[in-house]
Amino acid sequence: MTAQGFYQPNGAWVGDVIPWQEDGVFHLFYLHEGREAAQGGMPWHRIMTDDVVNFRETGESIASGGATADDYNIYTGSIVVDFKGTHHAFYTGQNPKKLGNDGRALQLVMHATSNDGMNSWQRHPEDTFGASAGYETGDWRDPYVFWDAETGLWRMLITARHNSGPERRRGVIAQCTSTDLAHWEPVEPFWDPRRYVAHECPEVFQWGEWWYLVYSEFSDAFTTRYRMSRTLNGPWIVPEYDTLDGRAYYASKSAARDGRRFFFGWIASKEDSRDEGAWQWAGTLSVLEAEQKTDGTLAFHPTAEFRSTFGDAKQAVPPGTRLVAHDGYADVLTTEDTPEAFRLQARFEIEEGTRELGVLLRASEDGDEGYALRLEPQRGRLVLDRWPRRVPGTEQWHIDGDVPFAIELERPCPIGPGVHELDIIVDGNLCVATLDDATVLSTRLYNRPTGRAGAFVGEGAFTISQFTVASRVHEKTVASADENKAFSPSA
Repeated sequence: MTAQGFYQPNGAWVGDVIPWQEDGVFHLFYLHEGREAAQGGMPWHRIMTDDVVNFRETGESIASGGATADDYNIYTGSIVVDFKGTHHAFYTGQNPKKLGNDGRALQLVMHATSNDGMNSWQRHPEDTFGASAGYETGDWRDPYVFWDAETGLWRMLITARHNSGPERRRGVIAQCTSTDLAHWEPVEPFWDPRRYVAHECPEVFQWGEWWYLVYSEFSDAFTTRYRMSRTLNGPWIVPEYDTLDGRAYYASKSAARDGRRFFFGWIASKEDSRDEGAWQWAGTLSVLEAEQKTDGTLAFHPTAEFRSTFGDAKQAVPPGTRLVAHDGYADVLTTEDTPEAFRLQARFEIEEGTRELGVLLRASEDGDEGYALRLEPQRGRLVLDRWPRRVPGTEQWHIDGDVPFAIELERPCPIGPGVHELDIIVDGNLCVATLDDATVLSTRLYNRPTGRAGAFVGEGAFTISQFTVASRVHEKTVASADENKAFSPSA
């Protein structure tokens, strides 16, 4: 079930990823979610890659401790190597049958080590510890360990919750320190904004003159965010565009190589493999790369390695095509369906006052049905929409079967007059769209597995300078019609 650039194990799903880079190789430990399969507790599995495109599964890495163990479920954590070359895994242990003194399902920080290159692990139950005083026992997870050279201490960030206060604003990143990676002492919280339910999968790293705090918001938005600071101890600045991706991309953590920063998260699946289904926990591994701007803020996009898996781009709409509809709507469509896996690059020069424009995916011949990646300059956002939006089983769009566009899949971004580019990768039901190599929107496209590509404008005008489609290198190009036949303007 693996395609280049994405990864999903056979018969299962990728949960939170714990990345570790060593000697140029990324070791990606992940929570192996069996869902319907009875796997007997959550284990860690591992995949390896040296090109962030092709992944090799090495199988189970740290197994469930068993039905009566504290680590029946092994949840998110981190990897470090000490000064003697021993690898340490810190992870969350959870057994739903074991409750804390506050009646919550107990979560514990647990420890294992490896002396054979992370191929086998020895547990150290004597190092297990639970929530410090003042925190809920059921939220004590995702330990992230790193060396603080300035203080000469190992520091551990922990997803936690205060045991008092407004229910949905108790989230805090707790902190412990250690001199030996075995004994940990609680210290003041690392970050305590009193803002969210919880800040999952936290990590912190330095890049040049900036420190970055990354966490996944377990609250109303369910997305991965970042903060930035000149020092490890803050204060933490909220950048204007502080998210990595949208609702569908979660629990992303990073690793660096050769001055580059790669983020490994999962694109969530949906119930019943339908666009209308609820988001599910776990999905398919997807890799993004961060670019550091001169002001320290970050831009995100798929890796160049991933993009290179697509072949020569074929013109699907002639350069110079101008769509004008100052008080209406106009579109242009290909005459052939796009392949199952493709990369579409659309570059527009947007004219002043344009209200909406964008790209159609898997559209019907007349463009009325399909998916739309819509740019809204006046609202400063990129939106994924679809038509029809009806819920399965309803017959007409204008009655109670209609639903709004996916508000969880809108991304704030600057869209002024001038040139902008949408770079879109579609592979089966996976879609990763990037605006101006900075703003990413990942999602699933379930209901329409085939269809045409196109561009559209509503109440405005723009000129197309590029509209190309490229297939996988190893696949036959399906959408490479002659330039004079590849489009059919309407409206």
